[in-house]
Amino acid sequence: MKSRSVRRTAERPREVTPPERRRWLPRFPVLAALVVGLVVGAALVSLLATESPDDGPAESGLVDNTPGEDSAEAGFVRDMMVHHAQAVQMADIVRDKTESQEIRTLAAGIALGQQAEIGQMRGWLQAWDLPPSGTEPAMSWMGHPRDGRMPGMAGPEEIDDLRNASPKEADVLFLRLMILHHEAAVPMAQAVLERTNRKEVEQLATAVAASQQAEVYQMQELLQRRGVPVEEDPTTPDEGSHGEGHGG
Repeated sequence: MKSRSVRRTAERPREVTPPERRRWLPRFPVLAALVVGLVVGAALVSLLATESPDDGPAESGLVDNTPGEDSAEAGFVRDMMVHHAQAVQMADIVRDKTESQEIRTLAAGIALGQQAEIGQMRGWLQAWDLPPSGTEPAMSWMGHPRDGRMPGMAGPEEIDDLRNASPKEADVLFLRLMILHHEAAVPMAQAVLERTNRKEVEQLATAVAASQQAEVYQMQELLQRRGVPVEEDPTTPDEGSHGEGHGG
C-alpha cells in the first residue's frame, strides 16, 4: 500500500488580541445597541398595553394624562437622556484605557445601565408622540432653565483630559467627574417624582436616584483607596444658577 506524502506549508503566525481587550472591544458596542433596541421596544409595548384604546376620555370620564410637550415628564426624559449620554461617553473612554479591573467593571455597568435607560426613555417619547428634543432650555420643567450645560456635566476640555490621561490618571479623573455627574442627576430624579403621576416615570426616577447614589458611594470609596480627596460640585440643580456645569 502506497503511503501518501503530506506537504506542509508554512503558516504565518496569527496576531493574538490580549484577553482583556478581546473580552470587551468587539462585543460591547453590539451588546449596547441590542440592549437599547430591546428596551425601546419593551417601553413601547408596556405603554401601549397600559393605555387601552377602548377606555378613552369620552367613554371613561377621565382626562387623558399622556405627557405633553411642556410636561415635567417630557422635560425630565429629554434632560436625563442628554445627561446619561455623557455618562456613557465617559465610561466608554475609561473602560478602554484603564488597567484596573474594578474601574473597567464599574464603567461597563454604568454604560450598559444608562444606555438601557436611554432606550427606555426614547421609547416613551415615541409612545407619547413627542420629539426627542424640545424648544425650552434644559431644566425649564424644574423652574431652573439652563442655557449652558446642566449641573454635573463635564466640559469639552475635561473630556479631552480624560481621553489624553494615562491609565492611572484617567481612573482618578473618571471617578471625580462621574461622582459630580451622578450627584447632579439625583436631584433631577427627585424633582420629577414631585411632579408626575405616571407610574413608569416614577419607577425609573426612583431607580435612577437609588442606583446613582449607590454608585457615588462606591466611587468615593475607590478614590479614598487611591488616597485622593473627594471633590464636591459647587453648583446643584436646586440653586437655580445659570452656570455651565463644573470647572476642571
